[in-house]
Amino acid sequence: MSNRAYELGRPASGKRIIKDLLNQSDNRSCADCGAPDPKWASSNIGVFICLKCCGVHRSLGTHISKVLSVTLDDWSDDEIDAMIEVGGNSSANSIYEAFIPEGVKKPGPDASHEERTRFIRSKYELQEFLKPSLRIASRPSERGTLQSSFSRKIMDSFRSSNSSKKSEGMVEFIGLLKVKVINGTNLAIRDMLSSDPYVVLNLGPQTAQTNVVKSNLNPVWNQELMLSVPQDFGPLKLRVFDHDTFSADDIMGEAEVDLQPMITSAMAFGDAGMFGDMQIGKWLKSHDNALITDSTVNIVDGKVKQEVSLKLQNVESGEIELELEWMPLDQ
Repeated sequence: MSNRAYELGRPASGKRIIKDLLNQSDNRSCADCGAPDPKWASSNIGVFICLKCCGVHRSLGTHISKVLSVTLDDWSDDEIDAMIEVGGNSSANSIYEAFIPEGVKKPGPDASHEERTRFIRSKYELQEFLKPSLRIASRPSERGTLQSSFSRKIMDSFRSSNSSKKSEGMVEFIGLLKVKVINGTNLAIRDMLSSDPYVVLNLGPQTAQTNVVKSNLNPVWNQELMLSVPQDFGPLKLRVFDHDTFSADDIMGEAEVDLQPMITSAMAFGDAGMFGDMQIGKWLKSHDNALITDSTVNIVDGKVKQEVSLKLQNVESGEIELELEWMPLDQ
């Protein structure tokens, strides 16, 4: 749900807004360990967390993480606005977990208290997984002041889209998305022995479509499609169809791509050409999405790219490989 939707029609109850945020798919599991149905939140970080991780957050101090109950505590307007502005667990983790080094494992729901504490302190207090330009070194006596400065820098990274937006008519665009539809694997049969598949992409009212590949359940497209990204963007929707000459085309599965991790990471970094090749974000596989494996956001040759492997939904079989590239308007 977009920030603007809340601004235009904010319900009277702050708790109702927080519950609506909690019901978004990426907020249904703990930001730090993945446990289902979190009931707590860090209002100044902007993430929803489980009871076990909540205890660790409280031990960090309110200058780092101010913990509130989704159902029991009263929320101020500023705290609600901060949660809305961050945009949810996926958006926050694309910043706070941008650089998890090899050998460091994110704790699971059954992790020990020691494992949980070590990871959460590294993530928020020590800022070990952030990009270097967002890190703030501090001595213990300075941490309160510098943490406030750090929080402002993080929030500025989430707001950065406002400084680069451009408008076209009544729709405000923040960039372009190049989608390379690479191939399909083990697609469903919709004709006698095969299918004639093509892919349709939707982003808001925009539609783009690949060519039809005749009689092939493992088609290779390698076709690039371009879409404009509005300020209030939602998921990229993908559907696969079987082309029929004399009847309506048959659906061969669908999937959605969460663009938030890629766009948030790209905007936090700014000019990707200033950096060498590196990972800057990640979209995590979960039971709520169609990912086959975790999908990382990377800077490659000065461009922000993301490889995505999707298992098609609502169909007996089929996978699709995509490569996304983010292009700011000033490019």
